[in-house]
Amino acid sequence: MYILECSDGSYYTGSTVNLKLRILQHQNGEGANHTKTRLPVKLVYFEEFSTVQEAFYREKQIQKWRREKKEALIAGNFEKLKELSRKSSS
Repeated sequence: MYILECSDGSYYTGSTVNLKLRILQHQNGEGANHTKTRLPVKLVYFEEFSTVQEAFYREKQIQKWRREKKEALIAGNFEKLKELSRKSSS
């Protein structure tokens, strides 16, 4: 599971079995529609999983997050991430 920062500052979250190849595809305009028009992209975060299903589940989870929460994850600010998680569940 990975997060890309696009040239317009937006984030794209995806999952793949070959991260290097997938990023190359995004850079070549062969990725998702969101990234095609926002090149270049930069890898800002990734997590590895044992199964494709786990990675896909995590991708969908993060796609639902607000920008602020994604940025806390990217920065490794786990205290802020916990705080934002509490706010969204209350």
